Amino acid sequence: MFYDGKIWIGKSGNGNACILPKMANRHGLIAGATGTGKTITLKVLAESFSDAGVPVFLADVKGDLAGTCRPGADSEDMQKRIAQFGLAEAGFSYRAYPVCFWDIFGEKGLPLRTTVSEMGPTLLARLMDLTDAQTDIMSIVFRIADDEGLLLLDIKDLRAMLNYVAENNKEYSAQYGNMPKQSINSILRGLVALEEQGGDKFFGEPAMDIHDWFRTDFSGKGMINILHSESLINNPMLYSTFMLWMLSELFEIMPEAGDCERPKMVFFFDEAHLLFNGAPKALLQKIEQVVKLIRSKGVGIYFITQSPKDIPDGVLGQLGNKIQHALHAYTPADQKAVKAAADSFRVNPNFDTKEVLTQLGIGEALVSFLQEDGSPSVVQQAKILPPQSQMGPILDGDRQAEIQNCTLFSKYGTSVDRDSAYEFFQRKLKQDAQAAEEQAALEAKQKEEAQAAKEAEREAERQAKAAAKEAERQAREKAREAERKAKEEAKEKEAAEKARKRAVSSVAKSAAGTIGREVGNELGKTIGGSFGKRLGGNLGASIGRGILGTLFGR
Repeated sequence: MFYDGKIWIGKSGNGNACILPKMANRHGLIAGATGTGKTITLKVLAESFSDAGVPVFLADVKGDLAGTCRPGADSEDMQKRIAQFGLAEAGFSYRAYPVCFWDIFGEKGLPLRTTVSEMGPTLLARLMDLTDAQTDIMSIVFRIADDEGLLLLDIKDLRAMLNYVAENNKEYSAQYGNMPKQSINSILRGLVALEEQGGDKFFGEPAMDIHDWFRTDFSGKGMINILHSESLINNPMLYSTFMLWMLSELFEIMPEAGDCERPKMVFFFDEAHLLFNGAPKALLQKIEQVVKLIRSKGVGIYFITQSPKDIPDGVLGQLGNKIQHALHAYTPADQKAVKAAADSFRVNPNFDTKEVLTQLGIGEALVSFLQEDGSPSVVQQAKILPPQSQMGPILDGDRQAEIQNCTLFSKYGTSVDRDSAYEFFQRKLKQDAQAAEEQAALEAKQKEEAQAAKEAEREAERQAKAAAKEAERQAREKAREAERKAKEEAKEKEAAEKARKRAVSSVAKSAAGTIGREVGNELGKTIGGSFGKRLGGNLGASIGRGILGTLFGR
């Protein structure tokens, strides 16, 4: 309860065990064995901070904190406890508290998402259980994405980026350092495992704006943000990495606030040992630094675990407000843990802290809170107050109604997949394919044109050869025709010459014959009279023709 300006936790003897609001951001611890009442203590603290107007974030790992949104039910046992603590006079009443349900898997609460870029390579590497060398490669991949203006919002963006870097390994290795393809393939396999664990639902948009947790309702009560973690706790690495991311985000976005009258917000981290198990030294140092410095930003962090030894000393030393439920001392290791827990309190001379610590009943605790001057109070044995809201879970239908009636439902209820690295590479793939297709078409066209040109060249060559052959044939034909004509002309000329010669010969012969006949006639007449004239004429004509024939070649 928030009573008399204080966070009233329980009754210690005749006094009240209270946390001073201005000391509530000095962090705290709720520890104790299973079944000793840690969850009820957590619930009472969350209600008290809400009554004080302080928003709260807590993880519901067992599902029994959902009843905070419903008023508690009266019973005989509750009446006894109300009377025992004198709560009626303090204004105790059953009431519901303003609650907003969240769920990384988006099933029993508003989807709680963040982007791959906001998670960052270091936490992502822890979530995927990468080696140091693989973590370095993951950091380089994030750097390349930043340098090239590519958004890494969800897992498919990161996968696309890893594949792109692997395909262009030689180019990037020269600038950013060697990135063996085998290591990138190992990271990709880890990404597949992360998807199977629900990482594909955690990474995306709209990303969680932590400012939305810093809300109060119309009456001024702080909003109690409940992260449904029944399924999440089965994946300790995802649960713890989410919590570490949340701490980092708070540290980055919250401005310095100095000393506040009350915290701006209080976070309860149940199963706190999961935050630190297997965490590398560098990460533990980061957590310790955040826990130390976030106090000045008005944020209180309360770790819930079974034993204080689950918390590293560097962090445990920062927890000023302690509520220690019973511890068992069954083994030497348990006895050592009990002694360490008892020794961490400021001694109360009225009892043996170590002895009482093992004898506490359910709902009882040893408490020590910071006083006005910042010093821890003497350890007191206290009985924790009962919660004012319903203890236990609520029906799934009631939960869904609360989720849909939440004012943030319209903001976070529907996922958004905006343009990012995956879409860029999909476009690039299509563009490259189209460019390759166009290039192939161009090359095919060029090949076809070259083939056509070659065919045309061959056809032209063939036609030229045919034309040359035809011209040669025609030339031969002309030559033969000319030769034939020449022969014909020669024959005609020869025939004409022969005809001329014959004509001349004939004329000459006729003339020679006539002359010879005349001569023969005269000679024959002289010698033989008329008979001699006739014989001499014929003989003279024959001799004349013979002589002329000899002269003309016939």
